[in-house]
Amino acid sequence: MRKLTHDEISLKRTKLENISSANRMPVYVILNSIRSNYNVGSIFRTSDGAMIEKLYLCGYTPHPPKKEILKTALGATDSVNWEYVKDPLNVIKELKVKGIKICALELTENSKPYFEISGNNFPLALVVGNEISGVSQEILDHCDFSIEIPQYGIKQSLNVAVAYGIAIYEMRKIFDSTSI
Repeated sequence: MRKLTHDEISLKRTKLENISSANRMPVYVILNSIRSNYNVGSIFRTSDGAMIEKLYLCGYTPHPPKKEILKTALGATDSVNWEYVKDPLNVIKELKVKGIKICALELTENSKPYFEISGNNFPLALVVGNEISGVSQEILDHCDFSIEIPQYGIKQSLNVAVAYGIAIYEMRKIFDSTSI
């Protein structure tokens, strides 16, 4: 086994100049009032890796060009379609009009495990909430369903960027397996 060089890895990746024609997964992500610049940067980088459709930064979520976001994102702010919209409900209503299902990454009385998403759930919008308070009830009232990541230890949740990474890559896996 030999580790690939950066140049060898780059040969298999979409180039920035071709990113506008890339085949994106039909998932929109709504970040609402994320506090940490580093979490936002990490989510940008993961969003690039999963090739999502668009990232919406809402509420008081910090947005580029903050240096901490740019440092953690490592250029993904250039490859991920993104927009800042103050009120996440405006985004949710706009996406619902387009027939896009709204899914919260949140523990609710009806949440299902993240790996139970199915191909007929796409296109969808994934709502990710604040590091402490999660997705607000006001936003949950507009969601079609919610998913959760089971916890087996003493903590109730994972870091928001880690949880997002788990959920979005599972969505990528499910989307790829149903769109063949």
